[in-house]
Amino acid sequence: MVKRVITVLFMAVAVSISGCGKADRQKTSTEEVTTAEKEENSAEQVTEDILNDNAEQKLLYCITSSPDDSDAVVMQNACIEEGEKAGYTVKCVYHNGDTAKQAKLFDEAVSEKASAVICNSADADSAITDVQNARNAGIPTFLVNSEINQEGTAVAQILSDDSQGVAEAAGYLAETTGGEGLYVELLEKENRKSQLRSEAFHAVIDRTNMEMAVREIAGETREEGMKKTETLLKQYPAIRAVVCENDELACGAADAVASENLDHEVYIIGFGGTDDMRNYIKDGKCLVTVLQQIDNMTRDAVGQAEEYLKTGSTGLEEKQLTDCVLITTDTADNLNNFAYQNK
Repeated sequence: MVKRVITVLFMAVAVSISGCGKADRQKTSTEEVTTAEKEENSAEQVTEDILNDNAEQKLLYCITSSPDDSDAVVMQNACIEEGEKAGYTVKCVYHNGDTAKQAKLFDEAVSEKASAVICNSADADSAITDVQNARNAGIPTFLVNSEINQEGTAVAQILSDDSQGVAEAAGYLAETTGGEGLYVELLEKENRKSQLRSEAFHAVIDRTNMEMAVREIAGETREEGMKKTETLLKQYPAIRAVVCENDELACGAADAVASENLDHEVYIIGFGGTDDMRNYIKDGKCLVTVLQQIDNMTRDAVGQAEEYLKTGSTGLEEKQLTDCVLITTDTADNLNNFAYQNK
């Protein structure tokens, strides 16, 4: 492991001057100036680890969740494209949400002398050990859209600002409905991520006259979203909106609404920014979704890894928030395969 040492020296200069002597009417001047004596009074050393032991290997390890997870596929494709463009070999592997598998993959990255790891971690706690083990081996880790509950271990944690995106979606719903009406909320599961997104939504919507009928744990799939919405429409026929934690639930909710032939509009909100949801929005079946910019965040991670391996610094804070993008009928054409391009 290379050490960067910055030494600051504080110097003291001593100058002695001898005076003049007089004898009778003769004036004799003798001036002696000693050479400057430089003394080192103190020295301060600042030491910073640079994790570039394997920089010349030009190998990036990309560790993500599952091939069934669209975010993981987008992340790996972006990592391969950006990494190969910069001259790296990119090895993509999946932990499938298994913390033990993730630990094994980090061990493999160490044994294969990876230059850096780009990772969407399976867990915020157990991943601390994995990232630290890589660090101990001189390998920097760059986390994308996932964080660990410790700072100073990963070089970067590049995160989606979900609260910002959800708050904007809530505002868009309130504007569309005039801030009136009944809505239901469908969550994937009861966890911290779901709680934070829900809190961000309510921070905006609770200032309107919209009223939540019920909050339900629906699951993650389109079929689950459809079945849950069908049931809720029978219980609450006056529903004006269905707020879903992901786009699959939202598409399922939209299918349920379409099959009921209701006499009023029901607005569907999703989260994720899938192409299917984009098409539902363009067709008027859904109102809005929130795009996490996984593609851009991954490309940023690769760029930061390259910069770090070359210079020992990214020039940025460890935790970095990336704004979400609201996808509506006005912006839907700008979205393709989780990548947003202004047109």
